Amino acid sequence: MITERSVEKFLDDLASGAPTPGGGSAAAIMGAMGAALVSMVCSVTIGKKGLEAVAAEMKAVRQQSEKLRMRLSGMVAEDVAAFDGLMAAYRLPKVSEADKRARTAAIQTSLRAATEAPLDCVRACAEVIVLAQRAGESGYQGVISDAGVGALAAHTALRSAALNVHINAPALQDREFANQAACEVEKLLEDSARRSEAVYALVRGRFA
Repeated sequence: MITERSVEKFLDDLASGAPTPGGGSAAAIMGAMGAALVSMVCSVTIGKKGLEAVAAEMKAVRQQSEKLRMRLSGMVAEDVAAFDGLMAAYRLPKVSEADKRARTAAIQTSLRAATEAPLDCVRACAEVIVLAQRAGESGYQGVISDAGVGALAAHTALRSAALNVHINAPALQDREFANQAACEVEKLLEDSARRSEAVYALVRGRFA
């Protein structure tokens, strides 16, 4: 699997002339990193003397952040598969009218998958930011900056995945789905921008 490669190999692949992995995969990895940082804040906090009152909250947050980390890690391969499927559809023959109809249908199916994959990433990253806020409010002071980094990583990942929704949605013939996807992304962008800034301010405030 692509996520089993070393960081160096993954970066080499990103820098290569191959179209995959690309920005969608990078977004998923960034989101997974954000979730992992939230989990780390929770893990360090749980069991700390004087923080017994927040242990249950931190365990609940960690359970959710770990699910999101696994989900986002899996999205790396999903993004590659969606893009490769779209490229394969564009390469289908278009000699006869039947060929053209089949090719158009395959492209539309692949475009939808290539839109849904980053849309799922946007949704997951938005959830990570919510969890980062909870970790930032109650987490151990010594690692509280990591809650902020987790929120910022997830927000960057969210914005990155949003670009992939916006690049694919205009070509979809299913305009109802395309418009719904675009509207959902814009709402999550707005909400998550506000929330990630709130987490940043929260973490900075706890330094004082």
